[in-house]
Amino acid sequence: MARHFDAIVIGTGQAGPSLAARLSSAGRAVAIIERHKFGGTCVNTGCIPTKTLVASAHAAHLARRGTDFGFTINGDVHVDMKRVKARKDQISGRSNKGVEGWLRGLENCTVIQGHARFASSHSVEVNDEVLEADQIFVNVGGRATVPTFPGIHDVPFFTNSSMVDVDFLPEHLVIVGGSYIGLEFGQMYRRFGSKVTIVEMGSRLIGREDEDVSEAVQKIVELEGIEVRLNAKCISLAKRDGGIVVGMECSDDPMRSLPTICSTQTIAACPTESRRTLCIPTRRWGDVA
Repeated sequence: MARHFDAIVIGTGQAGPSLAARLSSAGRAVAIIERHKFGGTCVNTGCIPTKTLVASAHAAHLARRGTDFGFTINGDVHVDMKRVKARKDQISGRSNKGVEGWLRGLENCTVIQGHARFASSHSVEVNDEVLEADQIFVNVGGRATVPTFPGIHDVPFFTNSSMVDVDFLPEHLVIVGGSYIGLEFGQMYRRFGSKVTIVEMGSRLIGREDEDVSEAVQKIVELEGIEVRLNAKCISLAKRDGGIVVGMECSDDPMRSLPTICSTQTIAACPTESRRTLCIPTRRWGDVA
């Protein structure tokens, strides 16, 4: 027998919890369903974790520039990626638990964990139970779409979501896609200490912006030691000589080996037209995690 609610909210991302709170405070019986992590993309794989990682990278960057600010540090600045990730997990986890605790404390709101599927226009099935409501709100967010580059499934890679769980420093990180997310991870990992190459299909970075903005951004990242390869029309991936190479040329043998380890990522799936960027970091020669 189906359980009836006045409203069902699927997903606990940016809009879902606020909507559930507003409806429940008006006396309506609400069910809110979460498949995985409370808080959605922003809390778990987007804004909060990435900005936390950016802050750690910025701190390392400023420490290396100590003399510019009138102080010196004895020895090299070393980034402990396990501690960087632990800090990110703690901050992101606090938000995640905060969203869950808030929802569970709402009157007239039932929190259900499971994968919801529509059974009809006014009912969903979750955990082998049917829930009915006059109104069903879908707040399921998004996920990375892996591009159809030749060889993409022949090599290990990360998406923007899995990249935030990396707890080691890649020797060489190749990012396929020179838009916002790719640039963010590129500068971040360069400041952590990785060699970084950004490969972009277009004629300039962040193609949605004005040309002078693209030029300024490219100068900034190149000044930090990031290599930028533009006009990569035929991107392909392959394992070679114990490492990973990224092809950028439309020819019979398109694979151009980037120095030593090429871990690539296209944080894949975010459009600059239809490309995002993924990152493929490696731990050591031929070992891409």
